[in-house]
Amino acid sequence: MSGGKFLSWCFSEVEGKLQIRKISSDVKTGKDVKISDFVNLYGCEIGDNTKIGAFVEVQKGAKIGKNCKISSHTFVCEGVQIGDEVFVGHGVTFINDPYPRATTSDGRLQTEEDWVCISTTVEKRASIGSNATVLAGVTIGANAIVGAGSVVTKDVPSNTVVAGNPAKILKTIGEER
Repeated sequence: MSGGKFLSWCFSEVEGKLQIRKISSDVKTGKDVKISDFVNLYGCEIGDNTKIGAFVEVQKGAKIGKNCKISSHTFVCEGVQIGDEVFVGHGVTFINDPYPRATTSDGRLQTEEDWVCISTTVEKRASIGSNATVLAGVTIGANAIVGAGSVVTKDVPSNTVVAGNPAKILKTIGEER
């Protein structure tokens, strides 16, 4: 890309290992954040001691709390707020538009002015299994667990385990696992 806020691809060598990352100058990171190679981060916030895996994209306006683990191949779109101590498995996708379209009714490509971003919240200590899809406007409660491959279409109460398509409550869990 040219003319944007993006830094060029960052090629650097750390301890004899080539690192390749695309991180915008407007990304805010806390202390001791670990970012893997092949990421695309722009306009987001990442809290202290959080680990971002390879091939992760975190868009503008997204916020990831402290002590989180965001596993590889995950997409965190604009409007997603992830609390502290959250685990996000490999290949998790967050959605911020319940009715996406490429074009407007008159056939021109949509821009940011043509849609409304719907926020999604993941509360403290929640865990989201690999390849889950979390739809727009959902809240995943504190200490909840979302099973791998689930499609989360509605709020997940705190201290519950959900799984399936659509995700359904399987059981309630205690505060401590």
